[in-house]
Amino acid sequence: MLSSPGRGLFRLCLVLASACAALQSAEQGNSVTDPLNVLFIVVDDLRPTLGCYGDKLVRSPNIDQLASHSLLFQNAFAQQAVCAPSRVSFLTGRRPDTTRLYDFNSYWRVHAGNFSTIPQYFKEKGYVTMSVGKVFHPGISSNHSDDAPYSWSIPPYHPSSEKYENIKTCRGPDGELHANLLCPVDVRDVPEGTLPDKQSTEQAIQLLEKMKTAARPFFLAVGYHKPHIPFRYPKEFQKLYPLENITLAPNPWVPAGLPPVAYNPWMDLRQREDVAALNISVPYGPIPVDFQRKIRQSYFASVSYVDTQVGRLLSALDDLQLAGRTIVAFTSDHGWSLGEHGEWAKYSNFDVTTRVPLMFYVPGTTALLPQGGEKFFPYIDPFDSTSELMQTGRQAKGLVELVSLFPTLAGLAGLPVPPRCPVPSFHVELCREGQNLQKHFQFDDSKEASSFRGNPRESIAYSQYPRPADSPQWNSDKPSLKDIKIMGYSIRTIDYRYTVWVSFNPEEFLANFSDVHAGELYFVDSDPLQDHNVYNDSLGGGRPSAWMLP
Repeated sequence: MLSSPGRGLFRLCLVLASACAALQSAEQGNSVTDPLNVLFIVVDDLRPTLGCYGDKLVRSPNIDQLASHSLLFQNAFAQQAVCAPSRVSFLTGRRPDTTRLYDFNSYWRVHAGNFSTIPQYFKEKGYVTMSVGKVFHPGISSNHSDDAPYSWSIPPYHPSSEKYENIKTCRGPDGELHANLLCPVDVRDVPEGTLPDKQSTEQAIQLLEKMKTAARPFFLAVGYHKPHIPFRYPKEFQKLYPLENITLAPNPWVPAGLPPVAYNPWMDLRQREDVAALNISVPYGPIPVDFQRKIRQSYFASVSYVDTQVGRLLSALDDLQLAGRTIVAFTSDHGWSLGEHGEWAKYSNFDVTTRVPLMFYVPGTTALLPQGGEKFFPYIDPFDSTSELMQTGRQAKGLVELVSLFPTLAGLAGLPVPPRCPVPSFHVELCREGQNLQKHFQFDDSKEASSFRGNPRESIAYSQYPRPADSPQWNSDKPSLKDIKIMGYSIRTIDYRYTVWVSFNPEEFLANFSDVHAGELYFVDSDPLQDHNVYNDSLGGGRPSAWMLP
């Protein structure tokens, strides 16, 4: 049972007091041989719209600075493009078909198996594990406790201002408050005079301060809310993106060859007051062009706002002299469509929703150890027009998956890497279905990670998405488990993305690959935006086989 708030606070004080008061033991040696701490940063709905990924418009100087000292993965993919299933997948190192979570309405330890998580594993290895903000998705999918006490040494922290995110706090042109999609705010006027991501940064810095002299290493996970909708962010960030500079998506139409089952009607956007007022037809009605620009403007502004919070957090890591002994991992739970394919959400298998930023800073490996007070992460103001793009750091171009986070973080921290899972693995508490990415941390003089050598099938990224019907309907984006009738299984290779939509039995969790409802095939070189589905074309050599799917 969960502890009461009073007992939780008492426990928090005890853990932090003991950690801070304990003396370092003699055998721990210097910082080079000490266990490395881990700072794990997860951003919500962030696609690789960042300077370090080649975006020329978005100002993300602090994340770019992190990338300049990191190994950046150019082609990293989530396993399902929706919050709760993706987070449970990468935090357990298991795919959605193993966690059996495709919606928000079950807890994997009860529903599928008592699988260990990344923070739980670090906790069992002697780390103080802490959660700030949105790490696990709150609610049933994490047992209304962010998986405490299994995963965390102290009670997880959620900003008090989270509760205002979806209520009427957005002042419209009429002067009244609305529950809008577009919600630039004067922070002084919002409830409590703050925003969730600001509070999360402040709390995370306080925890870093308390852990600076602790005898035990720490694993601190920090989850930021933006750029998740609604786009509620400090209004000054709009100034970075004048509307006249905002272009539309390069492919803002629904592709002619797109199977109806593959399309998501972005119903959560339609429920926002400002979008509802546009009276857009369902499911394919386009958003007016001027409003499309405003959505993209607010997404980019939200990214820059989050960048400032990441910058303050990393600057504190520097100031506390922790940068030389802390791994920093940075990623997102999935991407987000900004008008591509006529869509405005996640909820699909396209690259634009499954591809995510992923980078690892490892002191002494991806960058030299900081010396004599050297600052690796000084805060950079995105409003500073003189700031230059960071020099590109190490990069890896092979395809990787978020399900690989578990073995990779364990290996980088010097812990035993959990074994590969057997098939099936529902009875195995500790194993992982992803690859250990440590093999990529071998560099040549060109700063590019060494090429992957081995089974070419391991350079494949898998994703999946459930649907309730063959055509878009009100619950196509987020069907409950009982309503899932079709599952879209997708594989992404360096050459193509191939997806089959097959019958799915939600009671037995079984896909029937002999009952194919629709298919998609896109070739990366000739069709990088995935607009031209050639699944039904004559390909000479035939299309990829269903056996290649997990």
